[in-house]
Amino acid sequence: MQKLSPSDQARVKAALLATQTDPFSGDIKRLKNQPAAWRRRVGAYRIFFDLYPEQAMIVVVAIARRTSTTY
Repeated sequence: MQKLSPSDQARVKAALLATQTDPFSGDIKRLKNQPAAWRRRVGAYRIFFDLYPEQAMIVVVAIARRTSTTY
């Protein structure tokens, strides 16, 4: 997060707080072949996280800038 510009940090932080409140809000998508893995799109960045609703737990795995080779 510290490598991001201040405006991008604010957008990502707001998205993380929104995910904490409602993990299914925003532009999210389940990743293929991984039952708990999701990604949330925040502008040019993607937040990759694992979601465990039965334990009420979200684990942020990575925050990556979207490029043509991201995935």
